[in-house]
Amino acid sequence: MSPAAPPSPPPSASSAPSRPARTARLLDWRVRFGALALIWGFSFLFIKVGTEGFAPFQVTFGRLLFGTAVLAVAMAVKRDRLPRGARVWGHLTVAAFLLNALPFSLFAYAELTIPSTLAGICNATTPLWGMLLSLVALSEDRPTRVRAAGLGIGFIGVLTVLGAWQGFSGLDVTGTALALLASFSYAVGWIYVRRTLSGTGVSNLSLAGSQVGLATLQLAVVTPLFTSMPESVEVVPLLAVIALGALGTGYAMLLQYGVVAEVGPTTASMVTYFIPVIATAAGVAVLGEQLTWNTPVGAVVVLAGAALTQTRASRRTPPPGTTAAPAKATDATTTPRTQGPTPAAAPRRPVTHS
Repeated sequence: MSPAAPPSPPPSASSAPSRPARTARLLDWRVRFGALALIWGFSFLFIKVGTEGFAPFQVTFGRLLFGTAVLAVAMAVKRDRLPRGARVWGHLTVAAFLLNALPFSLFAYAELTIPSTLAGICNATTPLWGMLLSLVALSEDRPTRVRAAGLGIGFIGVLTVLGAWQGFSGLDVTGTALALLASFSYAVGWIYVRRTLSGTGVSNLSLAGSQVGLATLQLAVVTPLFTSMPESVEVVPLLAVIALGALGTGYAMLLQYGVVAEVGPTTASMVTYFIPVIATAAGVAVLGEQLTWNTPVGAVVVLAGAALTQTRASRRTPPPGTTAAPAKATDATTTPRTQGPTPAAAPRRPVTHS
């Protein structure tokens, strides 16, 4: 609305949305939120099944290929254009490596030797790594006492999951380290894109589709160098890779856009805390993975710590007789209502997934 435009009249009873319409809309985002949590939670199961028939790099390449296909179709339907400028494409190339090619490959290699339940829990440590990195890379994210406590609690949870008091007996150290490194890569990637790709003026869908496409090209170069074609293709692993890419990478991103556009990035980011729960349930129920007491207990501690690291300091009420300074815009108000977050417009509390 321009400054000269007259104020809009208050909505009448007839023009206000009906209660059933508001209820349907509320249920709509909740359904999509639940679908997003299920898809990302089951992604670890899909990785595990995919590695039973393909090499880890092949699983990652297939995942990115099918994910790119879904995003390309979405861009074509919306008539979205590709980004322009060598600088933007250069930053997208780095983002594709840090947020897609590297962590996807690390999780695939990790699940050769660790259960999908453990991989899903390791994925939940991303906010903890982000908190550590923000101390150096993002001056506006200096920790409060609550956030510092959350960091410590989170890593106690990690040690609980790993059974540190038992000397990590029965645990594949290499596979676990790869999964934690993948989560660390997510944290580095989000900080990188916040510093380099925000405010480009390019649509979020276009940036995301281009990023995943570049990651696909990266794996297309790497995969033939380290793997050979499988002698036979089994149906179940192939379907797992297709689902991992089309659903877990392509369609899930589109769902994420819709949820963020409707309820904001803060609410949408809560999906992060459902992912390890679903990953654990799927691994135990479908794959028959064993679960000792320290795994769920440690996972709860990790999630509690991660949640605390995402809190913000409360604003002080100005003394009487003074004028309060304008509040800094929140992520929910700065995010366009028609577009969801991508690495280029990464919310302060990023949604992470495998």
